[in-house]
Amino acid sequence: MRDLAFIAFLIALFGLGFRRPFVFVLAYVYIDIVSPQRLTYLLLNSVPISLIAVVAAVGTWFAFDDKRDTRVAPRQFLLLLLLIYCAITTRNADFPVEALGKWDWVWKALAFAIFLPLTLRTKLRIESLLLFMVLSASSIIIVGGIKTLASGGGYGSLNLMVANNSGLYEGSIISTVAVAIVPLVLWFSKHGTIFPPDWKVKGFCYALAFACLLIPVGTSARTGLVCIGLLALLMLRDAKRRLMYLALMAAVPVVSLPFLPESFLERMQTIQNHQSDTSASTRVAVWKWTMEYAKTHPFGGGFDAYLQNELRFETVKVEGSGSNISIQRTPEQDRARAYHSSYFEMLGEQGYPGLALWLIINLGGIFRMEVLRQRYRRAGPDEAWIAPLASALQSAHIVYLLGAAFVGIAFQPFIYMLIGAQIGLDTYVGRRRAEAGWRPFRKASAAPRTTIPPLAAAKATMPPS
Repeated sequence: MRDLAFIAFLIALFGLGFRRPFVFVLAYVYIDIVSPQRLTYLLLNSVPISLIAVVAAVGTWFAFDDKRDTRVAPRQFLLLLLLIYCAITTRNADFPVEALGKWDWVWKALAFAIFLPLTLRTKLRIESLLLFMVLSASSIIIVGGIKTLASGGGYGSLNLMVANNSGLYEGSIISTVAVAIVPLVLWFSKHGTIFPPDWKVKGFCYALAFACLLIPVGTSARTGLVCIGLLALLMLRDAKRRLMYLALMAAVPVVSLPFLPESFLERMQTIQNHQSDTSASTRVAVWKWTMEYAKTHPFGGGFDAYLQNELRFETVKVEGSGSNISIQRTPEQDRARAYHSSYFEMLGEQGYPGLALWLIINLGGIFRMEVLRQRYRRAGPDEAWIAPLASALQSAHIVYLLGAAFVGIAFQPFIYMLIGAQIGLDTYVGRRRAEAGWRPFRKASAAPRTTIPPLAAAKATMPPS
């Protein structure tokens, strides 16, 4: 039955695409985020639905979409440059066969991010894209939130519909994405037009935001907890009653602490002493190895270059208190350990040039959203949605960059869709500003003006005697 439900939904979505071609873009977004072919047993596994959707999206855009007001942003050229650079490092990778496996989906994520802003010509399209992104991710988040409330979850034990622990179905990745989209969810609760923000829409948005905050609890992902802390600080800048907001920030941890599962609290305690946790100690060892590797391979080793690492480190556990303290050091070994950081992922695989390109693309997005946020913060009613959306996109991006410090998501397709939405918003408002600032040439008057002498004008205004 579940297979039939997915097939019926996709058929309906593709059917709408023949009436409104932009829906094909939304169909690809849904397929890329949710991966329905991984949730079915038989019927969708043998059909390349992702390829069909992207070919339909690009083909109908070329054939039918209006391209007169299409603009290309500098970050699209940077994305193209990163795509070409990754192709070069893949060709010269340390592990050519393994590198091709990652390249197969990385180039699609980058190419779609370059193409996506070209389709975002209207506010409705921008909002539709963000709505599909949020709702597609929420199909995973809501399930995780319900299971967290029911069982408390646990590290590696929260079942998010599939057993394959990759993409958004991996605990730390979904925790980062869930916290990052909270500002977008709250934006829809105030400024959405597809679903006007009545009490039902607002209720759903607030419940979804709560589910997003439950995901780090259910997955016991330390990354998610750090992202929640950063999100709380970012939301402070847009809070109207900051003293009340600060009071709520202080009260929430105290009130929620008794309801948090023991497994979550135990794992969060390892943040303070990472040397006692094998997973955290391994990450530090991998980062040290990557920095040494980059000294001799400044242009990177291609995708999956981490497969050659060999790590030796020790975990340190401190037991007791006061003068009765015992320190236990345990030597550990590991090999072929993943980077567990997007920054070191880029450094190890793409070297210093790739890391620099990636940072410019991401930091450039944060800068451009700040420009829009400041420019439209006192805009009129017709443009009142722009500054809050720029702020939401910026906050989501900043949360992602923090989470990326602890998770290897440098090429996660979801963030490149977010970047595409940023570029689309930037080019859309830029086009509107250009149109508003344009004025036709003044035409010459049909009849010349008659100049009235000053004395005659004065006499005309004098009262009669």
